[in-house]
Amino acid sequence: MAAIAFIGLGNMGGPMAANLVKAGYTVAGFDLVPALCDAARTNGVTIAGSARAAVTNADVIITMLPAGRHVVSVWTDVMPAATRGALMIDCSTIDVESARRAHMLAARASLHSVDAPVSGGVAGARDATLTFMAGGEVESFEDAKPFLEAMGKKIVHCGRDGTGQAAKICNNMILGVSMIAVAEAFVLAEKLGLSHQALFDAASKASGQCWSLTSYCPVPGPVPASPANNDYRPGFASALMLKDLTLARAAADSTGAVTPLGQHAQDIYKAFDAAGNGGVDFSGIIRHIRALAESRGG
Repeated sequence: MAAIAFIGLGNMGGPMAANLVKAGYTVAGFDLVPALCDAARTNGVTIAGSARAAVTNADVIITMLPAGRHVVSVWTDVMPAATRGALMIDCSTIDVESARRAHMLAARASLHSVDAPVSGGVAGARDATLTFMAGGEVESFEDAKPFLEAMGKKIVHCGRDGTGQAAKICNNMILGVSMIAVAEAFVLAEKLGLSHQALFDAASKASGQCWSLTSYCPVPGPVPASPANNDYRPGFASALMLKDLTLARAAADSTGAVTPLGQHAQDIYKAFDAAGNGGVDFSGIIRHIRALAESRGG
């Protein structure tokens, strides 16, 4: 079995590394936060003293980090210690430019590379049901696929370097906009005297149905597994949704794309985050929309 280095053992990376161990791989991990290393160790991950130490003799190097600058920095740091021909997989959600820069660095170091951001949140990472959106050469993608399959349920090759990140940014712009629309509809229904269940029963079988409604309903009751039934504990935190919408807005600005709804969604989540709700699940945006209605005297 291949030896894997996993750098970044947070809310997503920790469970993902644990699933690789469950699949029979030897995993050496590293994170700057000692408590995260301790948690990963209990799940069978061997903790290295540094990122460079983790990648020594690794066939596959996986990163799950907060932003593009972290990915580029870590890849630059570990590449001199990596085995020639090793496969590098970045599962972070970052800007396309940084992803392509990381691919370029890997190529210069004679390493294969794939950008493979994920969708599915903490529950998907824990249950190995993530969706991976992968960018890179076909051969690199095929090499990465068995490892991604140990952590996820759906693996999509999106195209050349950076297209995995492009797909993730576009997907989450759809998600952010649709969640706001669903939340607005439920708040309007409340004002009209229509019950949550009645709206769900109608819209989930009509033209208004979408994932934000049928799988992640922002009100308690209709979808028992949604965070609305657990006081909006994430899940997928609002701060992360704001990050992705900000990436989408930057991508639109850099390419000349026009995304007025995506930009408005970013503004709405920015206000929600600024009010101290960054750690609330992104479906909790319904609270913000209710507050706006109340402020108007509705």
